[in-house]
Amino acid sequence: MSDAFVELSNLTLAYGRSIAVPALDLSIREGELIALLGPSGCGKTTTMRAIAGLMRPTAGRISIDGRDVTRVAANKRGIGLVFQSYALFPHLSAFENVAFGLRLQKLPEAEIRARTEEGMATVGLSGFEARKPAEMSGGQQQRLALARSLVMRPKVLLLDEPLSNLDARLRLEMRTELQRVQKETGVTMVFVTHDQAEALALADRIVLMNQGRIEQLGTAADLYARPETAFAAEFMGFENIFRTEPGALVSDHGRLPLAYDAAGPILAWRPDAVTVGEGPYRGRVAAASFAGSHREYVIDSPIGPVKADADIALPEVPLGETLAFDLPAATARPLAS
Repeated sequence: MSDAFVELSNLTLAYGRSIAVPALDLSIREGELIALLGPSGCGKTTTMRAIAGLMRPTAGRISIDGRDVTRVAANKRGIGLVFQSYALFPHLSAFENVAFGLRLQKLPEAEIRARTEEGMATVGLSGFEARKPAEMSGGQQQRLALARSLVMRPKVLLLDEPLSNLDARLRLEMRTELQRVQKETGVTMVFVTHDQAEALALADRIVLMNQGRIEQLGTAADLYARPETAFAAEFMGFENIFRTEPGALVSDHGRLPLAYDAAGPILAWRPDAVTVGEGPYRGRVAAASFAGSHREYVIDSPIGPVKADADIALPEVPLGETLAFDLPAATARPLAS
């Protein structure tokens, strides 16, 4: 028997005659935090909308907690939604924003108050009950939107790019907050993002999507260290990706001889996996920038630009100068074609 709490089976989603997601299969375990990751137009938000009941599938099945909800209305699926825009009511207090859905259910006033106060405490907003959204920071508004969904006790909580409107510091704070709330409440959470750093920091597993299909599914460690395709590698930060032929790396720019046998038809290196300052290859420094703990170089080579990170302790190499480098076998990631 499947241990899936949310299961998408042969799910096909379309806008008119345009297929956005063809025959998707995905299983999500109860209490899991899953990230749907990928570039704009890859189908991640479309998939989330289908789970939420905001989009009717062309084909396939959606089940939640063993129940087929493919044709069930959005408000009867037990789904919580947190949008990028937060969608808070500006004229209502923080307390009334959180209590709004409970009042629609006509629950007793004592239960509404208890659940609202509990929800606000869970996200760290006790004492903010009387404030209006305009009197709160972006991070506080995001927590308020999260509390409003949590008090409904959803089976699944869906978050659509919820951190994109926050500045860098608040994004880091809210990542920690989302993780804490998810672990404390045990709610099954699906997080949609185009930001690989957010997915790596938050998710139990990452679903990397490309043109409506799952390119790779795995833990953050899997995708970061062991991408399987050129698309996955490039998206996860392997900026040096080259085809191989016997005895050489090749690209549209030219060839670079290899002193070892390539482990696959494509090899990829992160910038920090490129050896700088020594090695069998030479190239001209086309760009250089200071990045705190290291310098970032773009090296013109016979196979095109090679991006490399060098320890800040190494001597700086000026633009236009020649720089030795290596693409070691030990740090290469072999990829499928």
